[in-house]
Amino acid sequence: MFRTSVSLSLIILLSPVFCPGACGAGTLAVAAVGDIMMGTAWPEEDLPPLDGDGIFDNVSRSLDGADIVFGNLEGPLVDWGEGIKCRKKAGAGKSLCFEFRTPTSYARHLEAAGFNAMNIANNHSFDFGFDGVESTISVLDAAGIQTVGGDNVAAFCIRGKTVAVVGFSYSPPSPHSYPLQDLPAASETIAVLKEYYDLVLVSFHGGAEGIDALRVPDEDEFLAGTNRGNVVRFARTAIDAGADLVIGHGPHVPRAMEVYKGKLIAYSLGNFLTYGRFNIQGPSGASYVLRAEIELETGNFAGGVIVPVELLNRGIPFIDPERKSVRLIRELSAELQTPPGLVIREDGILTPAAPPE
Repeated sequence: MFRTSVSLSLIILLSPVFCPGACGAGTLAVAAVGDIMMGTAWPEEDLPPLDGDGIFDNVSRSLDGADIVFGNLEGPLVDWGEGIKCRKKAGAGKSLCFEFRTPTSYARHLEAAGFNAMNIANNHSFDFGFDGVESTISVLDAAGIQTVGGDNVAAFCIRGKTVAVVGFSYSPPSPHSYPLQDLPAASETIAVLKEYYDLVLVSFHGGAEGIDALRVPDEDEFLAGTNRGNVVRFARTAIDAGADLVIGHGPHVPRAMEVYKGKLIAYSLGNFLTYGRFNIQGPSGASYVLRAEIELETGNFAGGVIVPVELLNRGIPFIDPERKSVRLIRELSAELQTPPGLVIREDGILTPAAPPE
Protein backbone atom coordinates (compact mmCIF):
# COMPACT_ATOMS: atom_id res chain seq x y z
CA MET A 1 0.00 0.00 0.00
CA PHE A 2 2.76 2.44 0.85
CA ARG A 3 4.48 2.10 -2.52
CA THR A 4 1.21 2.44 -4.41
CA SER A 5 0.06 5.49 -2.44
CA VAL A 6 3.43 7.21 -2.86
CA SER A 7 3.40 6.71 -6.63
CA LEU A 8 -0.18 7.93 -6.91
CA SER A 9 0.54 11.02 -4.81
CA LEU A 10 3.52 11.83 -7.01
CA ILE A 11 1.48 11.45 -10.18
CA ILE A 12 -1.38 13.57 -8.82
CA LEU A 13 0.56 16.22 -6.90
CA LEU A 14 3.88 16.61 -8.63
CA SER A 15 3.88 17.96 -12.16
CA PRO A 16 7.07 19.43 -13.60
CA VAL A 17 7.62 23.16 -13.61
CA PHE A 18 7.09 24.88 -16.95
CA CYS A 19 10.52 24.94 -18.54
CA PRO A 20 10.78 26.77 -21.88
CA GLY A 21 13.82 26.75 -24.13
CA ALA A 22 14.91 23.14 -23.64
CA CYS A 23 18.52 23.52 -24.74
CA GLY A 24 19.95 21.30 -22.00
CA ALA A 25 23.50 22.48 -22.62
CA GLY A 26 26.16 22.66 -19.93
CA THR A 27 25.93 21.63 -16.30
CA LEU A 28 23.73 22.00 -13.27
CA ALA A 29 25.63 23.64 -10.38
CA VAL A 30 24.71 22.35 -6.92
CA ALA A 31 26.00 23.71 -3.60
CA ALA A 32 25.04 21.36 -0.75
CA VAL A 33 25.70 21.52 2.98
CA GLY A 34 24.80 19.37 5.95
CA ASP A 35 23.02 19.99 9.23
CA ILE A 36 21.75 23.48 10.07
CA MET A 37 20.39 24.42 13.50
CA MET A 38 20.62 28.19 13.98
CA GLY A 39 19.91 28.21 17.70
CA THR A 40 16.90 27.28 19.79
CA ALA A 41 14.41 29.02 22.06
CA TRP A 42 13.42 25.71 23.71
CA PRO A 43 13.61 24.39 26.40
CA GLU A 44 15.60 27.52 27.25
CA GLU A 45 16.82 30.25 24.94
CA ASP A 46 20.19 29.61 23.33
CA LEU A 47 20.41 31.88 20.30
CA PRO A 48 23.46 33.34 18.53
CA PRO A 49 24.66 36.93 19.03
CA LEU A 50 22.97 39.74 17.10
CA ASP A 51 19.87 37.57 16.75
CA GLY A 52 21.77 35.50 14.21
CA ASP A 53 22.58 38.30 11.79
CA GLY A 54 25.68 37.40 9.82
CA ILE A 55 25.92 33.77 10.93
CA PHE A 56 26.53 32.56 7.35
CA ASP A 57 28.70 35.49 6.27
CA ASN A 58 32.04 33.68 6.66
CA VAL A 59 31.06 31.00 4.12
CA SER A 60 28.47 32.74 1.94
CA ARG A 61 30.82 33.14 -1.03
CA SER A 62 31.17 29.36 -1.24
CA LEU A 63 27.41 29.16 -1.92
CA ASP A 64 27.33 31.89 -4.57
CA GLY A 65 26.44 31.13 -8.16
CA ALA A 66 24.92 27.68 -7.71
CA ASP A 67 21.62 26.83 -9.39
CA ILE A 68 20.50 24.83 -6.35
CA VAL A 69 21.70 25.69 -2.84
CA PHE A 70 20.67 22.91 -0.45
CA GLY A 71 20.87 22.31 3.29
CA ASN A 72 19.37 20.06 5.96
CA LEU A 73 17.30 21.95 8.55
CA GLU A 74 17.53 20.32 11.97
CA GLY A 75 14.41 21.37 13.85
CA PRO A 76 11.29 23.39 13.04
CA LEU A 77 10.94 27.11 12.48
CA VAL A 78 8.18 27.92 14.95
CA ASP A 79 7.54 30.57 17.62
CA TRP A 80 5.19 28.79 20.00
CA GLY A 81 4.37 25.56 21.78
CA GLU A 82 6.18 22.95 23.81
CA GLY A 83 8.26 20.09 22.49
CA ILE A 84 6.51 16.74 22.22
CA LYS A 85 9.28 14.37 21.17
CA CYS A 86 11.20 14.27 24.46
CA ARG A 87 7.99 13.94 26.45
CA LYS A 88 7.13 10.83 24.44
CA LYS A 89 10.61 9.41 24.87
CA ALA A 90 10.54 10.05 28.61
CA GLY A 91 7.31 8.09 28.79
CA ALA A 92 9.08 5.23 27.06
CA GLY A 93 11.90 5.30 29.60
CA LYS A 94 14.45 7.02 27.33
CA SER A 95 16.33 9.88 28.99
CA LEU A 96 18.69 11.31 26.34
CA CYS A 97 16.74 13.61 24.05
CA PHE A 98 17.18 16.89 22.19
CA GLU A 99 14.47 19.20 20.87
CA PHE A 100 14.95 22.40 18.89
CA ARG A 101 12.66 25.35 18.19
CA THR A 102 14.22 28.02 16.00
CA PRO A 103 12.43 31.40 15.65
CA THR A 104 10.56 31.83 12.38
CA SER A 105 12.37 35.13 11.82
CA TYR A 106 15.60 33.14 11.30
CA ALA A 107 14.39 32.11 7.85
CA ARG A 108 15.80 35.45 6.76
CA HIS A 109 19.31 34.14 7.44
CA LEU A 110 18.76 31.17 5.13
CA GLU A 111 17.33 33.45 2.47
CA ALA A 112 20.24 35.89 2.77
CA ALA A 113 22.75 33.03 2.39
CA GLY A 114 21.08 32.02 -0.88
CA PHE A 115 19.45 28.73 0.04
CA ASN A 116 16.60 27.74 -2.28
CA ALA A 117 16.02 24.12 -1.18
CA MET A 118 15.88 22.94 2.44
CA ASN A 119 15.42 19.37 3.67
CA ILE A 120 12.97 18.63 6.48
CA ALA A 121 12.98 14.83 6.20
CA ASN A 122 14.84 14.18 9.45
CA ASN A 123 14.37 13.24 13.10
CA HIS A 124 14.08 16.83 14.40
CA SER A 125 11.46 18.27 12.05
CA PHE A 126 8.68 16.81 14.22
CA ASP A 127 10.04 18.05 17.56
CA PHE A 128 6.91 20.22 17.81
CA GLY A 129 4.56 17.92 15.97
CA PHE A 130 2.83 18.39 12.63
CA ASP A 131 1.96 21.99 13.51
CA GLY A 132 5.67 22.73 13.81
CA VAL A 133 6.31 21.11 10.43
CA GLU A 134 3.55 23.12 8.78
CA SER A 135 4.95 26.31 10.31
CA THR A 136 8.38 25.46 8.89
CA ILE A 137 7.04 24.83 5.40
CA SER A 138 5.01 28.06 5.44
CA VAL A 139 7.94 30.16 6.68
CA LEU A 140 10.39 28.68 4.16
CA ASP A 141 7.91 29.20 1.34
CA ALA A 142 7.50 32.86 2.29
CA ALA A 143 11.30 33.20 2.12
CA GLY A 144 11.40 31.68 -1.38
CA ILE A 145 12.94 28.42 -0.20
CA GLN A 146 11.44 25.16 -1.44
CA THR A 147 10.93 22.37 1.08
CA VAL A 148 12.38 18.89 0.50
CA GLY A 149 11.00 15.80 2.23
CA GLY A 150 8.36 13.21 1.29
CA ASP A 151 5.60 14.75 -0.82
CA ASN A 152 7.44 18.08 -0.58
CA VAL A 153 9.51 17.82 -3.75
CA ALA A 154 11.45 20.90 -4.80
CA ALA A 155 11.17 21.60 -8.54
CA PHE A 156 13.44 23.78 -10.66
CA CYS A 157 13.88 24.75 -14.30
CA ILE A 158 17.58 25.01 -15.09
CA ARG A 159 18.55 26.02 -18.63
CA GLY A 160 15.66 24.15 -20.19
CA LYS A 161 15.84 21.06 -17.95
CA THR A 162 13.42 20.19 -15.15
CA VAL A 163 15.04 19.17 -11.86
CA ALA A 164 13.41 17.54 -8.82
CA VAL A 165 14.87 17.24 -5.30
CA VAL A 166 13.26 14.56 -3.11
CA GLY A 167 13.96 13.69 0.54
CA PHE A 168 14.08 10.40 2.49
CA SER A 169 14.97 9.61 6.10
CA TYR A 170 14.98 6.79 8.63
CA SER A 171 12.08 8.44 10.48
CA PRO A 172 8.62 6.82 10.33
CA PRO A 173 6.83 7.34 6.98
CA SER A 174 4.82 10.53 6.70
CA PRO A 175 3.79 13.01 3.99
CA HIS A 176 6.98 14.91 4.90
CA SER A 177 9.46 12.02 4.84
CA TYR A 178 9.75 8.87 2.73
CA PRO A 179 11.50 5.94 4.49
CA LEU A 180 14.96 5.03 3.23
CA GLN A 181 14.76 1.52 4.72
CA ASP A 182 12.09 0.45 2.19
CA LEU A 183 14.24 0.09 -0.91
CA PRO A 184 11.46 -1.07 -3.29
CA ALA A 185 9.34 1.93 -2.30
CA ALA A 186 12.25 4.32 -2.67
CA SER A 187 13.10 2.86 -6.06
CA GLU A 188 9.53 3.26 -7.28
CA THR A 189 9.27 6.82 -5.98
CA ILE A 190 12.45 7.88 -7.77
CA ALA A 191 11.47 6.05 -10.97
CA VAL A 192 8.11 7.88 -11.03
CA LEU A 193 9.84 11.23 -10.56
CA LYS A 194 12.27 10.39 -13.35
CA GLU A 195 9.31 9.99 -15.70
CA TYR A 196 8.30 13.60 -15.00
CA TYR A 197 11.66 15.35 -14.52
CA ASP A 198 14.87 15.38 -16.53
CA LEU A 199 17.09 15.21 -13.45
CA VAL A 200 16.33 13.83 -9.97
CA LEU A 201 18.45 14.73 -6.94
CA VAL A 202 17.99 12.61 -3.81
CA SER A 203 18.58 13.67 -0.21
CA PHE A 204 18.65 11.20 2.67
CA HIS A 205 18.97 11.51 6.45
CA GLY A 206 20.37 8.23 7.72
CA GLY A 207 23.19 6.23 9.23
CA ALA A 208 24.67 6.11 12.72
CA GLU A 209 26.13 9.19 14.44
CA GLY A 210 29.40 10.52 15.76
CA ILE A 211 33.09 9.68 15.67
CA ASP A 212 32.38 5.94 15.51
CA ALA A 213 30.24 6.46 12.40
CA LEU A 214 32.90 7.96 10.11
CA ARG A 215 33.14 4.84 7.96
CA VAL A 216 30.18 3.75 5.87
CA PRO A 217 29.27 0.07 6.28
CA ASP A 218 27.32 -1.81 3.63
CA GLU A 219 24.79 -2.94 6.26
CA ASP A 220 21.96 -1.61 8.40
CA GLU A 221 23.13 0.96 10.93
CA PHE A 222 21.53 1.30 14.36
CA LEU A 223 21.51 3.97 17.07
CA ALA A 224 19.59 3.66 20.34
CA GLY A 225 17.74 0.66 18.95
CA THR A 226 16.56 2.49 15.81
CA ASN A 227 17.36 1.13 12.37
CA ARG A 228 18.78 4.07 10.47
CA GLY A 229 19.13 2.19 7.21
CA ASN A 230 21.78 0.73 4.98
CA VAL A 231 22.78 3.97 3.29
CA VAL A 232 25.09 2.29 0.76
CA ARG A 233 22.26 0.08 -0.50
CA PHE A 234 19.86 3.02 -0.45
CA ALA A 235 22.14 5.39 -2.38
CA ARG A 236 23.04 2.87 -5.05
CA THR A 237 19.42 1.74 -5.36
CA ALA A 238 18.43 5.38 -5.84
CA ILE A 239 20.87 5.74 -8.72
CA ASP A 240 19.76 2.42 -10.24
CA ALA A 241 16.22 3.86 -10.20
CA GLY A 242 17.23 7.06 -11.98
CA ALA A 243 18.75 9.46 -9.42
CA ASP A 244 21.46 11.76 -10.75
CA LEU A 245 22.97 12.88 -7.43
CA VAL A 246 22.61 11.47 -3.90
CA ILE A 247 23.54 13.57 -0.85
CA GLY A 248 23.36 12.35 2.73
CA HIS A 249 23.31 13.88 6.21
CA GLY A 250 22.54 12.79 9.75
CA PRO A 251 25.77 11.24 11.14
CA HIS A 252 27.05 14.71 12.18
CA VAL A 253 30.46 13.89 10.69
CA PRO A 254 31.72 13.90 7.10
CA ARG A 255 31.70 10.53 5.37
CA ALA A 256 33.07 9.09 2.15
CA MET A 257 32.08 10.02 -1.39
CA GLU A 258 32.00 7.81 -4.44
CA VAL A 259 30.99 7.83 -8.09
CA TYR A 260 28.60 4.99 -8.89
CA LYS A 261 27.53 4.43 -12.51
CA GLY A 262 28.68 7.95 -13.33
CA LYS A 263 26.69 9.60 -10.50
CA LEU A 264 28.08 11.22 -7.37
CA ILE A 265 27.15 10.00 -3.88
CA ALA A 266 28.15 11.98 -0.76
CA TYR A 267 27.31 9.77 2.22
CA SER A 268 27.31 12.55 4.83
CA LEU A 269 27.80 16.30 4.57
CA GLY A 270 28.36 16.56 8.34
CA ASN A 271 27.40 19.51 10.52
CA PHE A 272 27.36 22.92 8.85
CA LEU A 273 25.92 25.51 11.23
CA THR A 274 24.84 24.00 14.53
CA TYR A 275 24.70 26.66 17.19
CA GLY A 276 25.03 25.83 20.86
CA ARG A 277 23.65 22.32 21.26
CA PHE A 278 25.88 20.13 19.07
CA ASN A 279 29.25 18.52 19.61
CA ILE A 280 31.71 20.33 17.32
CA GLN A 281 34.91 18.68 18.52
CA GLY A 282 37.18 16.81 16.12
CA PRO A 283 35.45 15.46 12.99
CA SER A 284 32.09 16.77 14.27
CA GLY A 285 33.42 20.28 13.71
CA ALA A 286 35.06 19.52 10.35
CA SER A 287 32.55 20.51 7.70
CA TYR A 288 32.37 21.48 4.06
CA VAL A 289 30.38 22.86 1.17
CA LEU A 290 30.00 20.36 -1.65
CA ARG A 291 30.08 22.10 -5.03
CA ALA A 292 29.05 19.61 -7.72
CA GLU A 293 28.56 20.05 -11.46
CA ILE A 294 26.05 17.65 -13.05
CA GLU A 295 25.79 17.26 -16.82
CA LEU A 296 22.35 18.45 -17.88
CA GLU A 297 22.08 15.96 -20.73
CA THR A 298 23.24 12.79 -18.95
CA GLY A 299 23.02 13.54 -15.22
CA ASN A 300 26.60 12.34 -14.85
CA PHE A 301 29.00 13.93 -12.41
CA ALA A 302 31.23 16.36 -14.30
CA GLY A 303 33.42 17.64 -11.45
CA GLY A 304 33.33 19.75 -8.35
CA VAL A 305 35.12 20.83 -5.21
CA ILE A 306 35.06 20.34 -1.46
CA VAL A 307 35.16 23.78 0.20
CA PRO A 308 36.52 23.00 3.70
CA VAL A 309 34.73 24.56 6.66
CA GLU A 310 35.29 24.42 10.42
CA LEU A 311 32.74 25.17 13.14
CA LEU A 312 33.90 27.69 15.75
CA ASN A 313 32.31 29.99 18.35
CA ARG A 314 29.77 27.36 19.46
CA GLY A 315 28.97 26.22 15.92
CA ILE A 316 29.40 29.08 13.43
CA PRO A 317 31.00 28.05 10.10
CA PHE A 318 34.32 29.50 8.92
CA ILE A 319 36.48 28.57 5.92
CA ASP A 320 39.14 26.13 7.17
CA PRO A 321 42.64 26.92 5.83
CA GLU A 322 43.91 23.56 7.15
CA ARG A 323 41.40 21.65 4.99
CA LYS A 324 40.70 19.06 7.67
CA SER A 325 37.49 17.82 6.03
CA VAL A 326 39.27 17.37 2.70
CA ARG A 327 41.93 15.15 4.25
CA LEU A 328 39.28 13.15 6.10
CA ILE A 329 37.06 12.62 3.06
CA ARG A 330 40.06 11.65 0.93
CA GLU A 331 40.99 8.95 3.43
CA LEU A 332 37.46 7.64 3.89
CA SER A 333 36.68 7.64 0.18
CA ALA A 334 39.88 5.76 -0.68
CA GLU A 335 38.77 3.00 1.71
CA LEU A 336 35.25 2.80 0.24
CA GLN A 337 35.95 2.91 -3.51
CA THR A 338 37.37 -0.24 -5.10
CA PRO A 339 38.31 0.61 -7.78
CA PRO A 340 38.04 4.37 -7.30
CA GLY A 341 35.46 6.16 -9.43
CA LEU A 342 36.23 9.56 -7.91
CA VAL A 343 39.50 11.45 -7.64
CA ILE A 344 39.81 13.87 -4.69
CA ARG A 345 42.85 16.12 -4.85
CA GLU A 346 44.56 17.60 -1.79
CA ASP A 347 43.09 21.00 -2.64
CA GLY A 348 39.55 19.54 -2.64
CA ILE A 349 39.02 19.43 -6.41
CA LEU A 350 36.76 16.52 -7.42
CA THR A 351 36.94 14.77 -10.79
CA PRO A 352 35.53 11.50 -12.11
CA ALA A 353 38.22 8.84 -12.36
CA ALA A 354 39.38 7.99 -15.85
CA PRO A 355 37.75 4.78 -17.10
CA PRO A 356 40.05 1.74 -17.02
CA GLU A 357 41.78 0.96 -20.30
